[in-house]
Amino acid sequence: MSQSTFMRFDFTNPLARRAVTFALASIGVGVFWGLSLPLPFLFGPMLMCLCAALVGVPLKGFGQVSVGARTILGVAVGASITPQLFTELPRLAASLAIIPVHIALIGCLGVPFFRKIWGFDAPTAYYAAMPGGLQDMVIFGTEAGGNPRALSLIHATRVLLVVTLAPFILTHFFGAALTNPIGAPIRDVPLHELGLMVAAALVGWKGGEKLGLFGASILGPMIVTAALSLAGLIHIRPPAEAILAAQFFIGCGIGVHFTGITWSELSRIVIAAVAYVFLLAALAALVALVVTTLELGRSTEAFLAFSPGGQAEMTVLAIVTGADLGYVVTHHLTRIVLVIVGAPLAASLIGRKSVGTTPPD
Repeated sequence: MSQSTFMRFDFTNPLARRAVTFALASIGVGVFWGLSLPLPFLFGPMLMCLCAALVGVPLKGFGQVSVGARTILGVAVGASITPQLFTELPRLAASLAIIPVHIALIGCLGVPFFRKIWGFDAPTAYYAAMPGGLQDMVIFGTEAGGNPRALSLIHATRVLLVVTLAPFILTHFFGAALTNPIGAPIRDVPLHELGLMVAAALVGWKGGEKLGLFGASILGPMIVTAALSLAGLIHIRPPAEAILAAQFFIGCGIGVHFTGITWSELSRIVIAAVAYVFLLAALAALVALVVTTLELGRSTEAFLAFSPGGQAEMTVLAIVTGADLGYVVTHHLTRIVLVIVGAPLAASLIGRKSVGTTPPD
């Protein structure tokens, strides 16, 4: 694209901004693919969109297309829920019981970290510390009187760093490879099962939204697909091409969250988030060590299950490492449920008015 053509773009038009985002993300895939770097469809778009956002390029996410892409991961997880999984329930129950303690420790460390060291107001400090879903924490935190921009940047930074560092940790400390086949080519997937997957994705997603299911784009398809898998109607994960598409839109979404960031936000809020991620990582490593020592899970699954990343991103890493999807997703789901259920109680205790210093916009 020539400079004159670039200058003629109407960046107030969402379609133009999405076209630029798509083009940059595609270039990122090509660069990572050409250099044989890991997960090109995830890290290529993520890094390219992040760099573009930081230098002020007007990007825009893909809205419902990105949400719809997450249904693919829900179907992938649901397809891994088989009758054999239920034989593992006693082991799962023991490690799941550690999650409330893990969340309590996060709160005891995270809230004073943001409140006392970085001077955030009480609602922002609490919802910044809690490792729930990005959108959920921003919504609940804003309703409780927190700073939505700060919350958005903190959680986006958390997800970005975890997704970036986790592959390095997995390969260098756990000996895991990122080469597990993510799925069969679409030509090898039986047509009737492919149709069932599409139906499960759409019915689960939209049905979950109507029922008010949180994380409906992943959990709805997961539930419907699990039922089909347990009934013996689905025996295979979504095709590789579909999972690559999900990685592409997830990578774009992480990078686009940094669009419009200011220097003051970068120098204060993002630095605070980076420091907090290392604190969370140390705690997650300690908990994973306890889980592994007690033989409640293998080291790779324990690391992924207790890592403070997003559910969708950890699902992608579980797929490419060949980890037990049911184990990893069940733990993340439990964590998110507990954090979200506790959000209204926290809001009532904190109060709707901020107390103390409010971080800069």
